[in-house]
Amino acid sequence: MKEYQVIARKYRPQRFSDVVGQDAIVTTLRNMIRSGKIAHAFLFCGSRGTGKTTLARLFAKALNCSNPTEELEPCNECASCREITGGHSMDILEIDGASNRGIEDIRKINETVGYSAASGQYKIYIIDEVHMLTKEAFNALLKTLEEPPPKVKFFFATTEPHKVLPTILSRCQRFNLNRISNDAIVTTLQKISGDLKVTVNEEALRLIASMADGGLRDAESLFDQVLAFHDGDVTVEAISAVLGVMPRDIYFDLDRAGKEENFAAAFDIVETVFSEGKDLLHFVEGLIEHFRNILVTKLSGKDSTLLSLSERDRERYEESAKLYRRDQCMQLLNDLVKAQEQIRFSPCSRIALEAVLLNVLRSHHRLPVDHLVKELIELEKKLADTPESVAEAPQTKVPASKVEAKREPVPRAPAAAVAAPPKVEPRPAAKSPAKAPSAAPAKAAEDVANVEDVIKQQRRFDTVLQFASVELGGTLEKKSNPSRA
Repeated sequence: MKEYQVIARKYRPQRFSDVVGQDAIVTTLRNMIRSGKIAHAFLFCGSRGTGKTTLARLFAKALNCSNPTEELEPCNECASCREITGGHSMDILEIDGASNRGIEDIRKINETVGYSAASGQYKIYIIDEVHMLTKEAFNALLKTLEEPPPKVKFFFATTEPHKVLPTILSRCQRFNLNRISNDAIVTTLQKISGDLKVTVNEEALRLIASMADGGLRDAESLFDQVLAFHDGDVTVEAISAVLGVMPRDIYFDLDRAGKEENFAAAFDIVETVFSEGKDLLHFVEGLIEHFRNILVTKLSGKDSTLLSLSERDRERYEESAKLYRRDQCMQLLNDLVKAQEQIRFSPCSRIALEAVLLNVLRSHHRLPVDHLVKELIELEKKLADTPESVAEAPQTKVPASKVEAKREPVPRAPAAAVAAPPKVEPRPAAKSPAKAPSAAPAKAAEDVANVEDVIKQQRRFDTVLQFASVELGGTLEKKSNPSRA
């Protein structure tokens, strides 16, 4: 039985034109070969699966190829190209920096670096994961790296260039590899599926690309795993089952549940996630990406280049974007990023996830921030238009009992006069001091009414301000004002 070769190795680029997403670096390397201005040390750095070691091998193959093409591509037919492709070339020495990281390993390189190439034009050392070398090993390599023998080149590859000594970096030409876009990954996977004669849904390929996080090798490994699990056409459901991810439908169901005030949907969704054994953190990551897509759709439209979605998903996100406000999406993104850490270290992750989803559903019924600000501004204006004497009145509020006490006392006749009714004639009611009209009680009652109205406005202002503070997570604070007691 013929040994199976994984997709990542089977479809590894053998020409510069096969490299995906690194056009600028490929052009630079070709121009170096064309002009003959080739440095003695190169550093290829970038995230995993972006083609660091692949570019180093292709560059080495092109330098030693005896019959390059007009585009300066390796022919892959000469003896040197076949030896490099097979991994047994005497002129291309690949060293694993993680397992050969000591000073003794570097001394071996220094001792053999003076020997000339066996058959090719250059003798090339490719050190993968070079950041794993010890400080002593780096220092032992310095002199040889700065002044290597003629026809000797050093190619370094690393995912963590910040761990490489600055003295090493200063002696290398550095190439930073980009993360590969989802569109480029989808295009590559479509070519592979066509070669393998497998029918794959574009939406399923985009799901794989989003999980690869910019690494083509990761995407190819995931695709290989899906093909081993599922025979026949590859769909989103098959990928969700084998990779343990939730389909996007559940996120769109959450959107509709929030608008319909169906808070029970939060518990149903969490039950589905737990019963199917899905990764909670991965589910939250998908939720963050979901609201990011909604926000981008609201800001830039469904046809934005920032969205790596199929046409069907773009239509669905356009509908979901109508259910959210812009400030609501921004706040939810902020809350979900914080909740991701809380769920990671929570002793009861299920309840934590339920609380997160309930917060998402509740966000549909919160007052918008601009509405709260408008309320505060209107109340501020009302209080500012209040006369100063009335605004200060709450500090000297007059109780109703004291208002009655301020009325002028009614003078009473002496007791002797009251005792002699025949000689005392009753005074006219209009002239009686007890019934004389007085402006003091009416004025006091009007002041009390104004004071109570101001107090009501101040209480409403404080209530709205406190509510805004709660809704904004305490980011809005009441300004101290000594005139408001």
